[in-house]
Amino acid sequence: MKKIIFIFKKDKYKTARGGHSRLLNICCRKCESVIAIYQKDGPGNLRRLYIDRIFAPAELTNLQKFSIAKIPILKCKKCGEVLGTPCIYIKEKRKAFRLYQDSVIRRLRKLDE
Repeated sequence: MKKIIFIFKKDKYKTARGGHSRLLNICCRKCESVIAIYQKDGPGNLRRLYIDRIFAPAELTNLQKFSIAKIPILKCKKCGEVLGTPCIYIKEKRKAFRLYQDSVIRRLRKLDE
């Protein structure tokens, strides 16, 4: 199996949150299948997934170019559980998925995993 190496995105959002980032596997709470690979910047709970911080799968990484009305809701591919809805985070004017409470499990991931 081919290893994929992820490189952290470094921009004004990362520095605004203290410059600390980690790579996470975002998993469905119901069936525990991996939904996305995500870069979490800063401390705190995971309340939203910024679309520009999603590394995989490809169908979630390409959503940045669409309008918010055309972005589908975030669902688990395996069990169909609804995990979040698309929104624009007003403070930063960024597209994101607002996660439902306790809908996902976050697991730390190594960079070269």
